[in-house]
Amino acid sequence: MSKIQELRAKRFELYEQCKNYLDSKRDENGQIPADAREAYDKMYNDIQNLSMDIELQEKQARLDAEMNKSAGTPPLMGVGEPKDTAKSPTATNQYKDAFWASIRGRGNTLDIMNALSVGVNTDGGYLVPDEFDRNLVQALEENNVFRGLARTIRTQSGAHMIPVANDTMTAMWLDEGQTITETTTQFSQVQLNAHKLGTAIRISNELLNDSFFDLPGYIAERFGRVMGNTEENAFINGTGIKQPTGILHATAGGTRAVTAASETAVTLDEVIHLKYSLKAPYRTKAKWLCNEDLVYALRTIKDKNDRYIWADSLVEGEPSTLLGSGVITSAYMPTVAAGQEVLAYGDFSYYWIADRQSRTFKRLNELYAMSDQVAFLTTQRVDGKLVLPEAIQLLTMAGTKVSG
Repeated sequence: MSKIQELRAKRFELYEQCKNYLDSKRDENGQIPADAREAYDKMYNDIQNLSMDIELQEKQARLDAEMNKSAGTPPLMGVGEPKDTAKSPTATNQYKDAFWASIRGRGNTLDIMNALSVGVNTDGGYLVPDEFDRNLVQALEENNVFRGLARTIRTQSGAHMIPVANDTMTAMWLDEGQTITETTTQFSQVQLNAHKLGTAIRISNELLNDSFFDLPGYIAERFGRVMGNTEENAFINGTGIKQPTGILHATAGGTRAVTAASETAVTLDEVIHLKYSLKAPYRTKAKWLCNEDLVYALRTIKDKNDRYIWADSLVEGEPSTLLGSGVITSAYMPTVAAGQEVLAYGDFSYYWIADRQSRTFKRLNELYAMSDQVAFLTTQRVDGKLVLPEAIQLLTMAGTKVSG
């Protein structure tokens, strides 16, 4: 067993002892006596010292390997560790290690800056490592039902143009030798921009220095939840000014196809009307989108044969259905009230989300130094628009919407 492995095993054994000791000293109220805290602090310090020893041993091992490589003869072609030329700079282990070393405030400053140089962007932050970026995207999707419905693209510039045909071509039957009449088709463009979204969290230095704390997982979960919720709200209700344009936008959103007769209730006929307001080609992949508050009303609607039009899913992970189409709920769809667009039906893949490059992180050391905390700031650039308004049909409650 190598020295590093021995230290790791010793640290893990001490960690188990420390944890068991703490559990054994709790009283019936869950409190820890003062004398037990002192003993615990000593064991905790021993763990921290072992962690620093391990880090030094690993650093020395890497340096030895580098020096031996430099002093030795050049390796033959095909011998040694293969170089993945297709791997992006932010996907390498060197970049990942340097990134998290900078986040934790550890390591040699010059080595870190050299490794992270490929990730420096104009905002002064570092692009997150590819592996972490995928984890963060997953967190965003788990906290953003809309991303699972829409079409997402990656862009490298600030704006992305989408050509849209506003009408369809026609064909004609011809006699022998008859001239074909030309069909005029009009095209327009939808522009996706790069609106900036950002948030920050604070983490204590105790957690940053704790080797057992899953910092990447924690940051991904927290940032994913906050930014995912903010995105979803914008994809539904966004104004298009410094943020995406939502599907409920008055002029650039879905088609307002049906107006309910009531301000407080939705009928079977209105639901059927909304479904068949959507053209047949879109209905093959169409889904319903509404607030949880509307679900109860939809579940209780019956047809003339006293059968519910709602069907609960029998497959885990699959949505329940309404008139044969899946139902997705979002807290950001309006609740039932006068003038509100409470139910959407359509093919949401015609809503395009543009992510510009990767997300970036900054470590802010001084902002909360007095409270012994470090702030982390993340930003991303994203836009979203419905490229075909006819692809999503909306049901609006009767009455006038109350502003504010």
